[in-house]
Amino acid sequence: MGEQRQRYNEEFKKQTVKFIQEQTKTLGDLAEELNIPKSTLHQWMGQYRELKNEPAASMDRVRELEAQLKEATRQLQEKELKLADTEEELAIVKKAVHIFSKPRN
Repeated sequence: MGEQRQRYNEEFKKQTVKFIQEQTKTLGDLAEELNIPKSTLHQWMGQYRELKNEPAASMDRVRELEAQLKEATRQLQEKELKLADTEEELAIVKKAVHIFSKPRN
């Protein structure tokens, strides 16, 4: 005869999803560790996942934040260069105004 299906209550499912989200292990490793099929865990994740429980140090999130940081740094450097150019242009205009505003003899 076939194996009897294991039934889990809602609270167990929610707590399992929360546990999974707090881990840095892969879903496959956790499925093996918990002795629950990976497909079942995927289904539970879809139902009970809360983003606030996601680990802050997941590698995908770290890479995403690093990319955002690089882009922000690049934009800041561009703005600093543009500001320096604008300040130089302003200094030139001030000198020109000073020169051309003097009365001629």
